Amino acid sequence: MTRTPLTTSLDAYEVWFLTGSQHLYGEETLRQVAEQSRAVAALLGEAEEVPVRVVWMPVLTDSAAIARVMREANAAPNVIGVVAWMHTFSPAKMWIAGLDALRKPLAHLHTQANVALPYDDIDFDFMNLNQAAHGDREFGYIQTRLGVARKTIVGHASDPRVRREFGTWQRAAAGLAASRDLKLARFGDNMRYVAVTEGDKTEAELRFGVQVNTWGVTELADAVHAASDAEIDELVALYDELYDVAPELRRGGERHASLRYGAAIELGLRAFLETGGFGAFTTSFEDLGGLRQLPGLAVQRLQADGYGFGAEGDWKTAVLVRIANVMGAGLPGGASLMEDYTYDLTPGDELILGAHMLEVSPSLTTSRPSLEIHPLGIGGREDPVRLVFTADPGPAVVVALSDMRDRFRLTANAVENVTPPRALPKLPVGRAVWRPAPDFRTSTTAWLEAGAAHHTVMSTAVGLDVFRDFADMAGVELLAIDDDTTVRGFARELRWNAAYYRLAQGL
Repeated sequence: MTRTPLTTSLDAYEVWFLTGSQHLYGEETLRQVAEQSRAVAALLGEAEEVPVRVVWMPVLTDSAAIARVMREANAAPNVIGVVAWMHTFSPAKMWIAGLDALRKPLAHLHTQANVALPYDDIDFDFMNLNQAAHGDREFGYIQTRLGVARKTIVGHASDPRVRREFGTWQRAAAGLAASRDLKLARFGDNMRYVAVTEGDKTEAELRFGVQVNTWGVTELADAVHAASDAEIDELVALYDELYDVAPELRRGGERHASLRYGAAIELGLRAFLETGGFGAFTTSFEDLGGLRQLPGLAVQRLQADGYGFGAEGDWKTAVLVRIANVMGAGLPGGASLMEDYTYDLTPGDELILGAHMLEVSPSLTTSRPSLEIHPLGIGGREDPVRLVFTADPGPAVVVALSDMRDRFRLTANAVENVTPPRALPKLPVGRAVWRPAPDFRTSTTAWLEAGAAHHTVMSTAVGLDVFRDFADMAGVELLAIDDDTTVRGFARELRWNAAYYRLAQGL
């Protein structure tokens, strides 16, 4: 079978720019509308803050054309959403069929061609042409009347804030598009007796589009053991270039065979995923089959290449890691499986130490990781190789996806990664140390009250705003914990959401 490397890029995607008007104002006005809407689309498309190509579409002036372009957007796999602007007055009934047909994310851009008003020269021709303040209110009404989910962005297209909001929306749309095409391979089942890693795979495919299925660990082991010596030699040489390899793992070292087996795991796992077209996967230390090591180094490197991963069969976190990798494409930082492990409870300076057994992605650091081997004490296999590092200081977000029986819930906490107060010389894993917003007590209380998972995705590339837009597009609940959160306010939000989401599902 053909092997296709995973792509984590926004280059293939595009967003269509739709402009509404009508024939009431005459052909000369429509010609000016087209010219000015092209210019607005170009202002967005050429902006550094806008990562996805903006494609201008001809001005829409009737119901049939609007419905047709929406259906075409639905059918185009590279189109991840549409942005609409009512340059003049576009009577909203023209948009009913099109908005009802649209299945891609929608952004409503409330803007106009000019920044400042030319007060001395304004006449009624100018008013007829430049009446987005009028037309967009009509468009806003029909979207709300139909219950259409959308992102409303207000301001001139030259404003950096507008461009950032638009770029954020695009990244969220790209994450949703990636989840729609995502195939996830589970090697083994969930860790025994654990509740939060369970979930409704059928509902996940309906809500996110992801296909979640299981393959035997024996199939993975066969792929690992099929790696050739030449392939292993080449990959081990690459490790020497990229990492500070522990002396005992180097060629001639007493543990070099363990590094070679770690390379074989990467080669086999990568081949299996590429051949099957998978963008995410899970493993379980309770089901390793013929594997001699729990995959560590391989998982770390695959996440850094854009794959989603969840430990202990946690497919929901694997989905999130893949989505976060796509949404952060091209930005500094990365995304990784993470787990709140233990605390520094020094009063007034509380910190959280996050890690996992082996599998934190090196995309969280710009430093040069060390490649080491240590006993694991779990899984009953040989000592595994892994990359050891600490995540770079700076803003981040940790996000969990939980199945709440009647819906999926995203819980997201804005955090600040910090330099550990002291070195961690005996902790041989990738890790992060962070200070949660708004403070440790509030953050942790809210997280526990939300029933949020202990496995998360940590993103240092994108923040809460992108996940908010993603949740809106996917139609899932998001609970945000940030500088504005209070325990009492969060408790009220939980109660309101319980009522809202049950009512919203209907009978």
